[in-house]
Amino acid sequence: QVQLVESGGGLVQAGGSLRLSCAASGRSLHMGWFRQAPGKEREFVAGITWPVLSTYYGDSVKGRFTISRDNAKNTVYLQMNNLKPEDTAVYYCAAGSRTISVYSPNYWGQGTQVTVSS
Repeated sequence: QVQLVESGGGLVQAGGSLRLSCAASGRSLHMGWFRQAPGKEREFVAGITWPVLSTYYGDSVKGRFTISRDNAKNTVYLQMNNLKPEDTAVYYCAAGSRTISVYSPNYWGQGTQVTVSS
């Protein structure tokens, strides 16, 4: 069983930055982030593969967000820069045995709120 624990959400002004963290217990997997804003469907944000550390992003965050991974800590980070009000959402860490943007993740974190004020 894999458990995912997120941290790092909060309130920030537009143009600011936040960094989310997701610590995973258990074996190493493909990992990444999704988000869901009120009244909207869950949206893929970013992913990083395992063991080859390839990264990929949703179109709405390309050039602003960066995903990275600390293998020793089995932790994934999402650096979010130039945040916009439309980035406001609950952000969920996800992990799976296959690429999470294509296949449904096997595991989900509890979610962390990110609010961007204008």
